[in-house]
Amino acid sequence: MPTAQGMVVLVVDDEVPALSELGYLLDRDDRVGEVLTASSGTDALRLLDARDVDVVFSDISMPGLDGMALARVISRFAVRPQVVFVTAHERHAVDAFALDVTDYVMKPVREDRIAEAVRRVVEQRERSGARPSPDDPPAEAPIEDETIPVELGGVTRFITRNQIRYAQAHGDYARLHTDTGSHLVRVPLSVLEERWAEHGFVRIHRSTLVALPHVREVRMDHGRCSVLVGGVELQVSRRHTKELRDTLLRRPLGERRLGS
Repeated sequence: MPTAQGMVVLVVDDEVPALSELGYLLDRDDRVGEVLTASSGTDALRLLDARDVDVVFSDISMPGLDGMALARVISRFAVRPQVVFVTAHERHAVDAFALDVTDYVMKPVREDRIAEAVRRVVEQRERSGARPSPDDPPAEAPIEDETIPVELGGVTRFITRNQIRYAQAHGDYARLHTDTGSHLVRVPLSVLEERWAEHGFVRIHRSTLVALPHVREVRMDHGRCSVLVGGVELQVSRRHTKELRDTLLRRPLGERRLGS
């Protein structure tokens, strides 16, 4: 049986059989203390206004306020519950990246897969700390890595932010480069720049964003600047050269690799 100290979970799905099945599987998990249900995004928001919830397990394709819209509203909460999408469609995985969801579960749901989603929720909760009470002093948010869903041959896989060496703009998309390959995601480079600035990503060109921890050298040749990221040399625009060098010089000595 669930413990009284277990998490409060909200399940959202407009299909009653799916709602009942997922609620049943979550209720069987000892890490879950209470399962609430809502048959629409609007009903979910009413419940979230009345109750403190640790995680929302939500379908995506629902009439009215769908799961994506619900997650966008939740992302603006001062203290927001985690979100796990439970859906029959893979095509939403890339869009889910921008909403910082904890997991993406495909229907039909399996008990072991739901248990894994709960494990990820618990792990994330332990890293960030349990939901604070109103009397608790505000805590400084920890620096966490980020998981990004990417499509490879029709299969959704996951990479982490710290694996990304640099990103390049492709219209409204961005191509993320790791040491093993590259992945196109439906997020503008400007969004990544704003979101990842505090994690060491800087703009070196209007179409290129680099992760400073992966920069091996900064090279100057006849007034032109470039950076070496892995085995790839990337040009730095004149506009961004001074900003890049100033940024690197402000970093601790052990983290600098300035070329001549």
